[in-house]
Amino acid sequence: MESLDAIDLALLDQLQADASLTNQALAAKVHVSAPTCLRRVARLRQLGLVERQVAILDRDKLAPLLGHGLQALVEITLDRQDDQAMTAFEERAVADTAVQQCYRVSPGPDFILVVQADDMPGYLQVAQRLFTADANVRNVKAFFAVRRAKFDPRIALPKRGA
Repeated sequence: MESLDAIDLALLDQLQADASLTNQALAAKVHVSAPTCLRRVARLRQLGLVERQVAILDRDKLAPLLGHGLQALVEITLDRQDDQAMTAFEERAVADTAVQQCYRVSPGPDFILVVQADDMPGYLQVAQRLFTADANVRNVKAFFAVRRAKFDPRIALPKRGA
């Protein structure tokens, strides 16, 4: 893979903060010309460093319109931890639309999931689909979020001189 310079890192940092910026606005923020910015961002995307662009919705502003919903952080321990069993569970979890995030972790439980459901009956349906129906799930420990103090999907990038 090619190396990244200070301009590349500044572009990636700005894109993480606000990917909706116009090319001209992005170029101004990182102090390069618009054509240079366009070419560099295209290269960063071609390298696969920008996985995808999404809109992050405001839960608190959506709540009066859609309901608060229920978010759970769930620890999963499997009975068998061989690669086939781990991969099988991971594939099922990732395919479920209620699962927002899925991590294989160590030590401790085998997985940590972030699950979003409309309400407790909705969460119980997810639990039935993913945990109860799977004979290889040994232990499930769910923690229900009562308040989110911080959510930031950005990756901290090193600061390099240009």
